[in-house]
Order: sequence, then C-alpha cells, then structure tokens
Amino acid sequence: MLVPVKITPKAAIEIKYIIAHKNIPAGYGLRVLVQGGGGCGGAKFRLGFDKPKEGDLTYIEQDIPVYYEKRQMMYLMGLEIDFEERADARGFVFNPTVIVKN
Repeated sequence: MLVPVKITPKAAIEIKYIIAHKNIPAGYGLRVLVQGGGGCGGAKFRLGFDKPKEGDLTYIEQDIPVYYEKRQMMYLMGLEIDFEERADARGFVFNPTVIVKN
C-alpha cells in the first residue's frame, strides 16, 4: 500500500500523547490538511483531530488513524511529519521525503 504521509517516531509519540491527554474523543484520528497549493507560496500543511468523513482516504501509521481528502493526495505524497524540540520552540514540522511503499 502506498503511504502518502510518513510519521516519524518522535511525532507519533507526541500525537499519541495529545490523543491520550487532551480530551480527543474516541474514534477520532489525525487529519492532515493542505492549504494553498499550486501557487508561488506552495502548499501549507495543518494537522487536526477529526472523525473520518465520507470520501476520506484513511490508513494507519504507527497505530495512528490518518485521514485526508482524496483531492489533496498529490500535495501529500512523500510528506513526512516530524516533531522538534528546540530551546526557542517546539512543534510539528513537515518535511518532503521520498515516496514510501508498505
């Protein structure tokens, strides 16, 4: 199966922590959203927690349900979600990678 978005182990730990400790309802998973796209600014990515919607494509990555809209797949292919902690900031980062097959 083709996995459009890879989640690093550090990001998976943080996502699972948020699900367990931030009142995310049962049955929700990670939604990956694309804003913008084809223009000069390129695509911007966002994460959220949501229930699957009709027409979503879904898969499991590191025991995390991941949901995204089919029309956004071309922007998500090869994306990696990582989590960084630095002295001045912490948060999720989006890195382009190579396409991964499972």
